[in-house]
Amino acid sequence: MKRITLLTAVFLLTFSASGCKLLIDGALLTAIDWSKFWWTTPLIPVSPYYSQLIEDTMHEEERYGKVPVLDPVEGENAPLFCLDPPSYDEVIRALPEKGNGGFAFLAETNLDNVRIVVEPIVDRLEECRFYPMVGPARLHHCHYKCTVYYDKTIRSDWPVPFRHTDETQEVVYIDHDHLIRCAGPATPK
Repeated sequence: MKRITLLTAVFLLTFSASGCKLLIDGALLTAIDWSKFWWTTPLIPVSPYYSQLIEDTMHEEERYGKVPVLDPVEGENAPLFCLDPPSYDEVIRALPEKGNGGFAFLAETNLDNVRIVVEPIVDRLEECRFYPMVGPARLHHCHYKCTVYYDKTIRSDWPVPFRHTDETQEVVYIDHDHLIRCAGPATPK
C-alpha cells in the first residue's frame, strides 16, 4: 500500500511539472471552444485506412452493385448479346487475395506483370416475366470467366530481409446479369 501511495504521489508531482497537463488542458479547452463556435462536436480525426475502406465500399456499390434495367430492344433481329465485358478494375477488385500492401517493411505484397484474359461463358436471354419494382422484363444472363496471370511478390525488410516472387494464376467468375423491359414507355433519365 505504501508503494502504491508513493508511486501515485511521484506521478502527480512529475505530471504537473512535465507540461503534459498543460497540453491536455489546452486540447480540451480548444475542443470545447470549437464546439461552441460550430454548434457541434469538434472535428474527429479518421484513420486513412478506414477512410479508404469506406471509399472502396461506396465505389463498388455505385459501379458494380446494382442491376441495370434497360429499355426494350427495337426490331425483330436486334442484337441481344452481351456488350459490356468486365473492366480490369472490376476483375482486380474481385480477386480473393488482393495485393494491397500489408504492413510497410514487415510484409508487403505486390502484383506485378498482370495479364487478364476475359472469356464469355454464358449469354442467355430468358422469357418475359414480372419483376417487382420493375414490371415485365426479361433477364439477360452474361457470365464471364476471367483468368488473371501475375507475379506475386512478397517482400519483407525486417526482422529477416527476404523477397519471394511466385507466378500466380487466379480464375474469377463475374456475372453481368441485367433486365431488359418487355414493353412500355422509355425509362426516364
